[in-house]
Amino acid sequence: MRVVIALGGNALLRRGEPMDVEIQVCNARRAATAVAAVAAEHDVVITHGNGPQVGLLALQAEAYTEGPILPLDLLGAESEGLIGYLLDRELVGLLPHRRIATVLTQTLVSTEDPALDAPSKPIGPVYPPERGAQLAAERGWVMRPDGDGLRRVVPSPAPAGIVELPTLRLLLEHQVLVICAGGGGVPVARRPDGRLQGVEAVVDKDAASALLARELDADALLLLTDVDAVYRGWPGRGDPVREISADHLEALPLAAGSMGPKAAAACAFARSGGAAAIGALDDALAVLEGRAGTRISRI
Repeated sequence: MRVVIALGGNALLRRGEPMDVEIQVCNARRAATAVAAVAAEHDVVITHGNGPQVGLLALQAEAYTEGPILPLDLLGAESEGLIGYLLDRELVGLLPHRRIATVLTQTLVSTEDPALDAPSKPIGPVYPPERGAQLAAERGWVMRPDGDGLRRVVPSPAPAGIVELPTLRLLLEHQVLVICAGGGGVPVARRPDGRLQGVEAVVDKDAASALLARELDADALLLLTDVDAVYRGWPGRGDPVREISADHLEALPLAAGSMGPKAAAACAFARSGGAAAIGALDDALAVLEGRAGTRISRI
């Protein structure tokens, strides 16, 4: 079975944790262990979030005052390499006889996408309200409430294609475990002359993962996060949903900045005929086998 596993931002940095290297290494080991259990029996493609890392890179880049601020597409590429390296390194140790490759991935978007004028994707840490307001004034950032604080949001255009798709297919044909499309892939647009240009945005990782799964003819898409299932009545938890149709899942009131995009991605893939599921990172194999998490059906 070919399985696309989309790791949430908790793969390297869980909510409330400091952006410490050792913490990210430990979390990468935990994520790799969960993935390795699936990869022992199936062909696997891994995608991952990068919100905390790209936000930190943006802050670090602004400390350099001798030149212009680095655009988001370059920061996205840096974070793809950083996270891909940590996951790759751990997987090599866990799966010594498996070929593994991390592919820097570009995702095509349209410059006409209205989302470019409506920032919505959270990146970076959650700031205390006073500090968040200060950063908005100083840097021109758009900030939105997140828990008790404020978090930066940036445009999130829809993914229209994966530039490296032929390369990814070639690797999978040779049974290579692939890490790709980190953070949704680096957003690029095609110019009239056919060349690519970076776009100041972040592509939603879950939407890109669903597109990638369809284009790679995957059998299953796992969207793994820090909760064990979709819940009715969130954030008051309520009852876990173990199986649900795409239509009924879309009707649930889910948070736009967290479970909402995962549900939308799962519905899109389920409607294409694949098996989609949402669940906890540590339960990866059980989620795939239907023993944990939430399974989404076409009807």
